[in-house]
Amino acid sequence: MPPEERRKPSPAESRQWTQRFFQVLGAGEPLPAPAELPAAYSALVRGVLSSAAVSASASASPRVSCTLTVSPAAINAYNTLHGGMVAAVAEAVGMACARAAAGDKEMFLGELSTAYLSAARLNSEVEVEAQILRKGRSVVVTTVEFRLKDTKKLCYSSRATFYIMPVASL
Repeated sequence: MPPEERRKPSPAESRQWTQRFFQVLGAGEPLPAPAELPAAYSALVRGVLSSAAVSASASASPRVSCTLTVSPAAINAYNTLHGGMVAAVAEAVGMACARAAAGDKEMFLGELSTAYLSAARLNSEVEVEAQILRKGRSVVVTTVEFRLKDTKKLCYSSRATFYIMPVASL
């Protein structure tokens, strides 16, 4: 007996299945009011960071370090730190380090690359440290390392390039 052939769904069926999939995920639900506030993203990132410190000596470039506790708000389906949260924290800590090196100049993130080497599990503490790789007149490159606090194992490593906005002369 020949195997049963699967028929190709019609465009209407495909659309219906896709809409049902997103409804199950909760995509049709409105966001809670606090998520609509302009500073919601920054508050979320600040909420997972604690004990931030900036250290610099006259001969060395600045370093920014802080501790991240992997909370339920920052995990994925595998109970590990969500990749988007890793990138958001790398951007925030890298920006703080770049500002410590370049002063309070206006700058923006041009590039961010992250290597996901190992996972940080729920309730684990992660030490995050950023330092300057290169500082020029118009660019600052930082590296951000995420290490498990108890074992010092490297979990994530990011490199961020920040561009300094030129000052307009009138």
